[in-house]
Amino acid sequence: MNPDEQTLSDANVFAAVVRSGSFAGAARSMNLSQSVASRSVARLEKRLGVRVFDRTTRSVALTDEGRTLFERLEPLLHGFEEAFASVAEEQSRVRGRLRVKMHPLLSHVIPGQQLKAFLDTYPELSVELITSDKLGDLINEGIDIALSVGDLPSSSLIAKRLVNTRVITVASPGYLASHGKITHPRDLLSEEHTLIVYRNPETGRPFQWEHHSGRKVVKIATPGRLIVSDIVTLHGICMAGWGIAQVLEIAVQPMLSSGALVELFPEWGDERFPIHAIYPSRNYIPPRTRVFLDFVSSAVSNDA
Repeated sequence: MNPDEQTLSDANVFAAVVRSGSFAGAARSMNLSQSVASRSVARLEKRLGVRVFDRTTRSVALTDEGRTLFERLEPLLHGFEEAFASVAEEQSRVRGRLRVKMHPLLSHVIPGQQLKAFLDTYPELSVELITSDKLGDLINEGIDIALSVGDLPSSSLIAKRLVNTRVITVASPGYLASHGKITHPRDLLSEEHTLIVYRNPETGRPFQWEHHSGRKVVKIATPGRLIVSDIVTLHGICMAGWGIAQVLEIAVQPMLSSGALVELFPEWGDERFPIHAIYPSRNYIPPRTRVFLDFVSSAVSNDA
């Protein structure tokens, strides 16, 4: 503790003795031993060169110098307390701007109605949603929180796994009506079927299709006539009945619920992709980041 910090600490003990009327009371209120409280006041008297208390074995009374010191010190200490309380209260408010980077695959995870309810709950909060398939440098980009799909590179950032979502194979009812029933992943090797392939934004290569059932894995070559790097196009053309797609269940849950897409091999859906929320530090997380993290955790869990 430097001299200025020590003097401030000693002044607080002095004020506590005045308020409580005794060294014992001051020590209890500040969670100190009585001997530490006594030494603090002695140190303050030595620094000032005056006695601030007249002490007897039964009582403690302010000297004239001590009374003058307390009268001048009390407003300053009260101001410190108000300042700290104000900062703490400000820190507890959900306000300001929150910048969120979100993988395109998660564009359907947060329904508009839920986002509206979140924003209505925190009227002093502004949210900027940035869709990107690359994590990038969150700190230099000023990103408060990122929602990422897949395994993460090693990093000093904090990652919270929100959910593991299934990798599933889907087609539209129209496609199935014109191409017949598909019962096993190996049926996709038939030339009569069209596969819509999604390009991995990290590697630049198409994703390899795999179908997992327990320890059994069936891999399917994906030469597809159509390779896309945009999730909206992937979902749109699949729902239009042009071909079959392999997707993350969480990204197409609304289409599955409405019947616009049909899962082909439920018993081969054991492959999973993790979804993480990533933020700069676990210490002193701003309230705006904390409440959004809780919100998106709930939204993702409900859709998983």
